[in-house]
Amino acid sequence: MTESWANLGIDLHLGPLEPAGSGLRRGLTDALREAVRTGRLAPGTRLPSSRTLAADLGIARNTVADAYADLVAEGWLTARQGSGTRVADRPVAAPPAGPAPRGRTPARPVHDLRPGTPDLASFPRAEWLKATRRALHTAPHEAFGYGDPRGRPELRQALAGYLSRARGVRADPARILVCNGAAHALSLLGTVLRARGVHTVAVESYGLHIHRDLLTAAGLRTVPLPFDAQGTDPGAPPEAAGAVLLTPAHQFPMGMALRPDRRAAVVDWARRTGALVLEDDYDGEFRYDRQPVGALQGLDPDRVVHLGTASKALAPGLRLAWAVLPAPLLDEVLAAKNHLPTCSALDQLTFAEFLTSGAYDRHVRAARLRYRRRRDALTTALAARAPDVRATGIAAGLHAVLLLPPGTEQSVIQAATWQNLALYGLSLFRHPDATTPPLDAVVVGYGTPPDHAWAGALDALCRVLP
Repeated sequence: MTESWANLGIDLHLGPLEPAGSGLRRGLTDALREAVRTGRLAPGTRLPSSRTLAADLGIARNTVADAYADLVAEGWLTARQGSGTRVADRPVAAPPAGPAPRGRTPARPVHDLRPGTPDLASFPRAEWLKATRRALHTAPHEAFGYGDPRGRPELRQALAGYLSRARGVRADPARILVCNGAAHALSLLGTVLRARGVHTVAVESYGLHIHRDLLTAAGLRTVPLPFDAQGTDPGAPPEAAGAVLLTPAHQFPMGMALRPDRRAAVVDWARRTGALVLEDDYDGEFRYDRQPVGALQGLDPDRVVHLGTASKALAPGLRLAWAVLPAPLLDEVLAAKNHLPTCSALDQLTFAEFLTSGAYDRHVRAARLRYRRRRDALTTALAARAPDVRATGIAAGLHAVLLLPPGTEQSVIQAATWQNLALYGLSLFRHPDATTPPLDAVVVGYGTPPDHAWAGALDALCRVLP
């Protein structure tokens, strides 16, 4: 027992040394000197005791003590009673110069109005920490093993209750798959669809280009659905389509909800053809001037895959998302996932506690008020400073589409670049094969800036608008 305790200490990697004799002391001294000289051992770093390092290296303690003494004498190390042996505070050699960078790192924008990210400064740190402590206190030991590839049962149970209550999803915990972000879920579904023999997926004329890219990477072709003044018309997808990807509660980026008759039509199409509807419910919690729109999945859980995420309500860095799958699809998706677990078990347990304790509902309600005030400030500023610009899609969500005079989108984006304002044009989200006439507009993410920067971001935006 005494020997095992004596060997406890600081780990130190030195590499291979000479096997024996005086060369061993010299090799140890040279290795330590080089580690200090190059900065691998930073000034002030405490070294292992001579007894510990000797035991780790399998050499005599006197050899280590002599090497330490040599380096203290040379000024590379310091040794004080009660403080141990430490690296001396002295300049270190600069690492050899590498190849010159090919390009200059882009400057971080002063203001960021790109959509897709919430106000990260408002992340509920204190409540999340409380939930983490409660989750750790009650977690079973097996929670820290490899676990169920579908995700922790505590989180799947909590999600089933929340989604049923708040989004109208018919969710069996056994059919919920916890994913490492919504993009991960969509990538898995793309793999499964391709394995089923599907070649084509119908998507919205305006949508997230990253999602189209994921489907393309899975070997699928994407074709745009018709789009009119009432939004996406998914009632009659192309005959070759084996699935359709929609954002029915809040179309991204245009902002309208899918009309009831069109919701019914796309579900009828899926039943009739045996196809699937992939429902991206990315920010269904945020609504301001309308009644909540329930999940499309509630109309037919056997034909609709419900995709949700905590990225907009909490933070994308958590990488917490979920898919509510039709029963026949579960085994296929798990196979595509290679049965590997995803997401930290602790984060899953914390999120489960956050949901069941009511902290998530409280956070969403507070965030809804904050974002509504920002949206109202945006519309007020536009009316006063850019009356020719009309905001649409503002009844819900964390972004608005600002319709511009024809032919002005690119000039506004260029002006925003000069103002060091990060801003996306609507053309970025238009499917390259869309047949609807293009619109000149910018997509403003009013959830992105922190509270203290919102006024400045809004002022910068108004300066670049026509």
